[in-house]
Amino acid sequence: METSKPELKLIQMSDVEAEEVSWLWYPFIPYGKLTIIQGDPGDGKTTFVLNAAAKLSKGISLDTGLQSEEPINIIYQTAEDGLADTVKPRLEGAGADCFKIHVIDESDKSLSMVDERVEQAIIRTGAKLLILDPLQAYLGGGMDMNRANEARDMTKKLGALAEKYKCAIILIGHMNKASGNKAAYRGMGSIDFYAVARSVLLVGRIEGEPELRAIVQIKNNLSAFGHSKVFRLSEKGFEWIGDYEITADEVLGGIAPKANKQEKAIALLRELAEDHNMIPSNEVVELAKEEDISKRTLEIAKNELGIKARRINNTWYWIFKENE
Repeated sequence: METSKPELKLIQMSDVEAEEVSWLWYPFIPYGKLTIIQGDPGDGKTTFVLNAAAKLSKGISLDTGLQSEEPINIIYQTAEDGLADTVKPRLEGAGADCFKIHVIDESDKSLSMVDERVEQAIIRTGAKLLILDPLQAYLGGGMDMNRANEARDMTKKLGALAEKYKCAIILIGHMNKASGNKAAYRGMGSIDFYAVARSVLLVGRIEGEPELRAIVQIKNNLSAFGHSKVFRLSEKGFEWIGDYEITADEVLGGIAPKANKQEKAIALLRELAEDHNMIPSNEVVELAKEEDISKRTLEIAKNELGIKARRINNTWYWIFKENE
């Protein structure tokens, strides 16, 4: 029996209307694309995602760029935590609007990432964010995630769904045990999962800081890489902190980060404040540059210390002490 050959269809680029990428969290999570968030079990991937989802369900910003103009509908699928005794309490604890968060019922049949119910749920809810946690649980019974052709086909179909409905799709994945390998190869399964995703984030522990977890972007095909972030997990729960100086190698290798640039910036500004009432802004930037402190990190430290800038005779100054 002959298999019918597919009909040739050509797309002329002059007929394609260019459009800008839109973002759920710039430059980490794009709308209409796949994002992978990976890390070792217990390092806080799910906690971070649930807290971000809770804020988005109310239209509240967790971090600069991670916000929506209004609350969004979210589909959250988990194969590892009970809805009633784990997921619901965690969402409520994070302040979520649970009317905006939906789960596809798997009591009759387990879900896979190419199940037609995924598209049906996006249509019915108008969801702008879909989370599969962990991705390994949503491959379908007959799929071998280590075979490139199968992984590519499955993620391509899911990516097409994201693009069709301008929905951000997050796949949460566990890391494998191959310590020392590049981050791209430590995600479980075929490298094709990593290849199809437009953004990949690594969540991991920080050596010497038992309560802190870092978020480091290790792939971005759509813009410049985002600055590393950090959050705290303690007995008090989840606390978002924001920008932090750490690399993927430091997270993966269990290496304590080099002297935290933000702490260095704060120390520099405090030292300057001891001997100066005010200093021209460009001089402060140059002093920081000599200490290998970026202007961005310096601005964060300035805001944390409550230092104001003022223009005097066409020159901007950082005011450390107001004249008495």
